[in-house]
Order: sequence, then structure tokens, then C-alpha cells
Amino acid sequence: MKIYTQLTIGLIGESGDSMAEPIDDELTALRKKRLQELSWIDDKSLENPPDRSFPQAPIHITDGTIQNFVKEYPIVVIDCWAEWCGPCRTLGPIIDALAKELQGKVVFGKLNVDQNQRTATMYQTMSIPTLLVFKDGKPIDRIVGALPKPMLMKKIQSYLPLGE
Repeated sequence: MKIYTQLTIGLIGESGDSMAEPIDDELTALRKKRLQELSWIDDKSLENPPDRSFPQAPIHITDGTIQNFVKEYPIVVIDCWAEWCGPCRTLGPIIDALAKELQGKVVFGKLNVDQNQRTATMYQTMSIPTLLVFKDGKPIDRIVGALPKPMLMKKIQSYLPLGE
């Protein structure tokens, strides 16, 4: 009861007028915004959900998670790396930056080849760093070596549909 009383008092201004209308307007606006956020499910945009469903940082991938991961997003780039690899450490911050810049379009993953040898062997990863590129769950390309960010950006953007 005490909480209810405090809420009721909070809705009545000093002059006795009701302050419920601004609160109702605010609730209505919040409801409308939430429905708009959820409405993408009803749109044709089901194939391209809003950016917030795409991570903005690389996801750590394992032998056990890679298959579901590459099927979950339209375009996936997996960085095959190892801790002892100098060029891999150079490429790491570039991959982090690209993940942020391309959020909503491309999802990045990181696969430690020393800890996940089955996947490295399956995709014939002979040199690292290697970026494996997947589209709709299927491997479409590989990029070997630590390329500069502008070159990687251009290459990765070539996998995107026109206009993105």
C-alpha cells in the first residue's frame, strides 16, 4: 500500500492537476518504439535483421561451434590464428576494428588453430593467419596473410550485396 500511495502522490502535481497524461504519452511512445523494433520480424527484412542482432566484436569459435556459427549469419569471416604467430597478433586489432565497422553486414569469428585442429584440417589451413569467408553457411573464399586494413576492407566488401 505504501508504494501505491507514493506512486499516486507522484502523479498529482502541486496544484492538484494530474500528471498522468505526460506519463501515458511516454508509455505510448515507448510501446510504439518497442513495436517498431519488433516489427522487422514481419517485414521482408527477415533475411537481413537489424544491426543489433550482429555482434560488434569477433566471436571465439571452436571445433564444436563452427558449423552452427557459419549458418547463423549471411556472411561470416573466421580468423584462423595462434598465440605464437606474430602476423596473427598484428591482424587481431584489424579484425576487431572491421567487426565494429561492418556490424550488421559481416560477422567475424576467431578460431585458435592450436586448440581446434580438426577445423583447421577440415578447411586445409596450411598457413596462418588465414581468414575463411563463408556465405550462407558455405565457404566461398580464403584470405591468407596479414593484409593491411584497407585491403581487407575492400576484399570483404566485395562479398556484400551491391549497395551495402
